[in-house]
Amino acid sequence: MLHVNLSYTFTRSAGLRTQLDNPLFDILAAIHACGSVAQAAAQLKLSYRHVWGELKKWEATLESELILWERGKRARLSPFGEKLLFAERRAKMRVLPQMDNLIAEMEREFALAFDPHAHVIPMCASHDMALPRLKEFMARDARLYLDLQFRGSLECIEALSRGQCLLAGFHVSEDRAPGSLTQKAFKAMLKPGRHKLINFVGRQQGLMLAPGNPRRIESVQDLKRADVRFVNRQVNSGTRLEIEQLLAEASIAPSSVNGFETAEPTHLAVAAAVASGLADVGFGIRAAAAEFGLEFIPIMREQYYFVCLKEAVDQPPISKLRELLRRSEWQGLIRDLPGYDIAGAGNVIPLRQAFPWYSFRTPK
Repeated sequence: MLHVNLSYTFTRSAGLRTQLDNPLFDILAAIHACGSVAQAAAQLKLSYRHVWGELKKWEATLESELILWERGKRARLSPFGEKLLFAERRAKMRVLPQMDNLIAEMEREFALAFDPHAHVIPMCASHDMALPRLKEFMARDARLYLDLQFRGSLECIEALSRGQCLLAGFHVSEDRAPGSLTQKAFKAMLKPGRHKLINFVGRQQGLMLAPGNPRRIESVQDLKRADVRFVNRQVNSGTRLEIEQLLAEASIAPSSVNGFETAEPTHLAVAAAVASGLADVGFGIRAAAAEFGLEFIPIMREQYYFVCLKEAVDQPPISKLRELLRRSEWQGLIRDLPGYDIAGAGNVIPLRQAFPWYSFRTPK
């Protein structure tokens, strides 16, 4: 059995690339896309000889053929090469949030060591595809660092209440009616006069389906079909709460949903499960579906909020973060994420304006 060893290095420019890169998979992905070793080498700005040598080295290490060669035909990955490339993508989608947590902890210490003027915002946030981009933008343009930990929405607010972070990130659907599961989950945790909300992004949530929608899934009602395999989100995540509310509104018992107890930690991991054929349908954001080329049926719009204590909202570094969210440069960085909108980004929203659950008596 082969083992994976991880290492890290220092760089002046983090960019927007993901971590856990391996040159082998860059080569396999390029050959898969180009159908030619020569064209793959040109795309990667490497010599043909280097790419050929790397392929032979890895075939010897892995004891398996990576490329199929047929005279007069395009070069293509072997069945093992295809599986290896897909397994790497799926593994990265599952572990990147944990890697981001580890990297955030290390970067925080190094930032404090090397930059005496750096500001650090300890943050617990529900997983979102725009947050890593915000993290890089803040660090690059304002020397403002997010010490980012990905957790479920409810866990994030609990961490804020315990003083474990300065800022929390969570999302709620537009269905915030009194008596809803959303009210029951959040009202006891968010306190008027104590917490302040900051608009981050709006997102489309919906059903993610295999290309072509082979199961002919049309709505939430299809989740109760015995032939439909569902993949859920983890307990205490905002998306799990939205799924449970949708099932309640449709009078569908969770126990009747095939795969309800099968949970993944992120939108991307859910999309990867559907793309790999492990499930027929999942619930998540449009951008995650687009990342894996999946079909998407929109169900709801939701708002992603940042929340902090009242005394922190006008203090640096939170005030600087709010200013950055209003900049056109930041808003331009997420225009390519399908299903996202930036209405009111950076604006402070009172709890009673965002949620209809709070009532206040008017003094006579």
